[in-house]
This record gives sequence, C-alpha cells and structure tokens, in this order.
Amino acid sequence: MVKPKVISIAAVSGGGKTTITKKLSEKLKFSKALFFDMYDFEGSPDDLIKWVEEGPDYDQWNLKPLISDLQSLLSAEEPSPYILLDYPFAYKNNSIKSFIDLSIYIDTPLDIAMVRRLLRDHTNSSTFDIQNDLDFYLNYGRTAYLEMENTIKPNSDLIIDGTLSLNEIVDTIENEVRIL
Repeated sequence: MVKPKVISIAAVSGGGKTTITKKLSEKLKFSKALFFDMYDFEGSPDDLIKWVEEGPDYDQWNLKPLISDLQSLLSAEEPSPYILLDYPFAYKNNSIKSFIDLSIYIDTPLDIAMVRRLLRDHTNSSTFDIQNDLDFYLNYGRTAYLEMENTIKPNSDLIIDGTLSLNEIVDTIENEVRIL
C-alpha cells in the first residue's frame, strides 16, 4: 500500500486556494480535499491582525480537528492517492508539518487578491460596506497579507504565479505532484 501524498496549497485571502484545490481535486482522480475555512479551531487566535502585529506564532493554531480528519484519510482502508489541503500556513505549524509532502504557495499579486475578495465577499454589499473593507485593509489587513508573502511564501516548496489561468496553475501542480 502506497502512502497518500499530502499537498498543501497556500495563498493570501483571494489568492485562489479554494478554487485551485477544488479544480485540482477534480483532476487528480480519487483525491480528497480538506478546507481550512471549514473548521472551528478552538483556542486559536481570534484577532488575526493583533496576532500578526505581535509576531505570529503559528503553533498557537489548534489544528486538532483538521489533523484528525487528515489522519482518518491517511489511515483509511483504501486511502486516496492524494490529499489536498486548502491550508494557509505551509510548514509553519509544527503539529501538521510532518504530514505535508509538498507545500505550494500561489503567489497572487495583492491587488488581484483584493479585487477577487471584494467580488467574492461583496456581491450584495453597499458602497459603504466596500469602503469600510478597503479602509480596514489599508489600515490593518495589509499587514496580514504581507506576513503571508514574507513568511509562508519562502517556507513553501513550490511557488506558482497566481496570475496564470486556473488551468495553467492546476496543470503545473498536477505535473509536480505526479513526480513526488
């Protein structure tokens, strides 16, 4: 029995993690995907901006629910050949890093990520709400985006240009995964 390959995919918010993970899951037959945003990590930082400003300690994130699901997939009677993690921290959390075989960072320019996030999160919002979001980004949130670029990006095995088309990104990852 071959051990499943665990591939983590990181990017800033709006960088394409979820879209890429879903598309890659379709291409890599019999793969399974876990999505960071689907979990409630009790005891983890509530205020992300404060967490980043204080010097982020990635081990403060209690990833037990995600790790439990990952372990279940890894120990399944007929495990999937690939387990995809839509997961933002690459190898920075010590409780999960030993499970990851390949960490990928989607390097999406911050302006593109911001526009994608606004389009995704504000389909029915007022101009006031959008302005508040942009103001928050300029005054606080950009720090978290830069943290990703400065810490997670260099801590990844593979960095992919986030301006490529979805198919180009997925094909690049698929080619890399097949040689693992």
